[in-house]
Amino acid sequence: MSGGIKLLVYLIASVALSVIAAPLIIRLMSKLKAKQTVLGYVKQHEHKSGTPTMGGFIFLLPALVFSLVEFKSFSIVAVALTMGFCLLGFLDDFIKIRFSRNLGLKPYQKIIGQLGLSAIAGYFAYASEFIGPQIALPFTDVVWNVSWGIIPFVMVVYIATTNSVNLTDGLDGLAGYTSLAYFLGFSLLIFLTYKDALDGGDTAYAEQVLSLGVFAVSVFGGLLGYLIFNGFPAKIMMGDTGSLALGASCAGVAVFLRNPFLIVTSGIMFVWSSISVILQVLCYKLTKKRIFLMSPFHHHLEMKGLHESKIVTIYFVVSLVGGALTLIFARAV
Repeated sequence: MSGGIKLLVYLIASVALSVIAAPLIIRLMSKLKAKQTVLGYVKQHEHKSGTPTMGGFIFLLPALVFSLVEFKSFSIVAVALTMGFCLLGFLDDFIKIRFSRNLGLKPYQKIIGQLGLSAIAGYFAYASEFIGPQIALPFTDVVWNVSWGIIPFVMVVYIATTNSVNLTDGLDGLAGYTSLAYFLGFSLLIFLTYKDALDGGDTAYAEQVLSLGVFAVSVFGGLLGYLIFNGFPAKIMMGDTGSLALGASCAGVAVFLRNPFLIVTSGIMFVWSSISVILQVLCYKLTKKRIFLMSPFHHHLEMKGLHESKIVTIYFVVSLVGGALTLIFARAV
């Protein structure tokens, strides 16, 4: 079976598995009373309180199953790190549900968990013969050898990406559709990299990249199934269980492909979510005034009167454009 056909088969199987699993997971979460508690100051979302959460399991299940089937170091480590962040998010969600509040793990507890998992990712990148200390610089043909510096660099990439995706998860379907565009671009880039490796005779690297492709299309297919139930009005929310894991999977495909800077283009709306929060906090601390009505930026648009579905469409379209830029400017190492 050719690599392209294999990826298509995994994509279709992932959609099917997530669609089959979703009603069961929704029913299970409802039975366990795993329901969302909405922040008190987000008045326009009060009606969402009580919606089942931890829906991230819907799209993570195909990624876990099919990455294990492929069983190469890229797919195994990528999914292991994703599930590690899933566990961290699950603990956060569990505390929120158990005590009926919107604050779960304490910030220092979250950052300790993120640092530990990100350090594992950094060491794997440094030690792997297929990744190493080399980073491609977008818009150029330059390859940057950062030596042992790859470890803290990868840690920053993982922590920044997971938290950015988490911030974007604020409206029905928002993080899901934005991630869908992200994985569409990276799945295509992974396939092109796989073909280049085969044409260059590097079959060992090609096999690893193909396994990463299986992981990517499995997340992509899982998201397609998940969004059937998460689009407005959502029947289930991904929770931190899903958003932290989704952020880790976004970071993983970029880091393992040795193109982490492409997160800036493919994940442009994730980046903007974090920037909007940083700008809001800095401006308020310095001037006691706010730039936005509310941050992250999607809440500002919501308070300006835009419907959730309209905001999701804007984020999705901009992310698709970012994904196109990723394909244009990507450089193989």
